[in-house]
Amino acid sequence: MRLMTKLFGLLAAFTALPAMADEIVGRPKQGGIGFQPAATELARDIHWLDGMILVVITAIVVFVTGLLAYVIIRYNKRANPTPSTFTHNSPVEVAWTVIPIVILVLIGAFSLPILFKQQEIPEGEINIKVTGYQWYWGYEYVDEGFGFDSFMIGDGKVLNDEVEAELVDAGYSRDEFLLATDTAVVVPVNKVVVMQVTGADVIHSWTIPAFGVKQDAVPGRLGQLWFKADREGVYFGQCSELCGKDHAYMPITVKVVSQEAYDAWLQDAKDEYAGTPASFDVALVD
Repeated sequence: MRLMTKLFGLLAAFTALPAMADEIVGRPKQGGIGFQPAATELARDIHWLDGMILVVITAIVVFVTGLLAYVIIRYNKRANPTPSTFTHNSPVEVAWTVIPIVILVLIGAFSLPILFKQQEIPEGEINIKVTGYQWYWGYEYVDEGFGFDSFMIGDGKVLNDEVEAELVDAGYSRDEFLLATDTAVVVPVNKVVVMQVTGADVIHSWTIPAFGVKQDAVPGRLGQLWFKADREGVYFGQCSELCGKDHAYMPITVKVVSQEAYDAWLQDAKDEYAGTPASFDVALVD
């Protein structure tokens, strides 16, 4: 079992190699294949599970294809001019019933714990409420008392000189067009982030593939997701539920930074979005 675990882990790592060298994760890559590099334990679990199931279904396909080829060659009219007349074979019928059950139980034994890990929401060190709108995202840092909206850079959906200048000013390049947003979710590395997700109009879906998370934003309901990013960087996602004509133009940007950088950003964000300077908060506490 330990050998198989290493094999599947190497397989998942190999498929993620093309993007691992970049700090910015989630943009298209020429000739890229496989998953985005995992930045959370949840994503690594999903990659491992995908590799394990790939091995299982590949073995099944090879076995069935070989069996079909054997039957075609061994029991064709030329090789077997006098066909058998039996109507059933109890051992074979038992085998083709029991073996698929064993395979499904094996897959379930590995997949259910991964599913439960995603659905069992821990206590959040950072709590953020996410609201999907047609067609942008709103974020509220509920423990800090401020929020902001996040729009795609380039409302015209055309990459011209003006939009490219906006991208550069925001710290991106033309390669991040249709992915970068004017404001980003900022979270510290190695902290548990819990998000409450809802929609204001129609169903949206908040997802970051590198985190292994996806949650529908349903109007009138609160869904939850969590992640703990262990690598600093800029991570891109997209709305993953068809929500209208501009569905393709409501990207998601998450920046994972050090605790020191997060604390500095938090002070500036309170000044800008909450309108309450950090020094004023300190004065109130004193």
